[in-house]
Amino acid sequence: MAIDESRRFLPINIALLTVSDTRTPDTDSSGDILADRIKAAGHHLQARAIEKDDKQKLVARLLNWIDDRDVDAIISTGGTGLTGRDVTPEALDQVKKKDIPGFGELFRWLSYEHIGTSTIQSRACAVLARGTYIFALPGSNGAVKDGWDGILQYQLDSRYRPCNFVELMPRLSEK
Repeated sequence: MAIDESRRFLPINIALLTVSDTRTPDTDSSGDILADRIKAAGHHLQARAIEKDDKQKLVARLLNWIDDRDVDAIISTGGTGLTGRDVTPEALDQVKKKDIPGFGELFRWLSYEHIGTSTIQSRACAVLARGTYIFALPGSNGAVKDGWDGILQYQLDSRYRPCNFVELMPRLSEK
């Protein structure tokens, strides 16, 4: 499990969505962390937005980006908890074609090292929607670092072996 430096890095286009009733562009620290990591990795931050915890608004935003041929992947932060206002997983359920259950399982395993059993309150998840990957991370700064540093930086790197999400992209819409 490592980066194969003999392979070419293929940057992808990522849209970043912060889901929050209270954050603004000036206070979106978890979004800023992800934006910085996306760009530092060499990917393109194709779009960035903040939406309130409203399932229909989230579905509309996700569908807009899924339909955009210039967006390869969407990463969201926030709205994955257990309160009544947390509806990000339910929004993903409305747009998905397939679940990627290992993402949430691996995220919680990584997060356990930092926050112990509190990780069980996270509903971090990932889906595939018409050829677009969607990854939903919790809204805390620590959670987005766990998600990016422990999973996404590798799975979104075309050089990562033995396999990665990027090399599957040309085949995602096969029938």
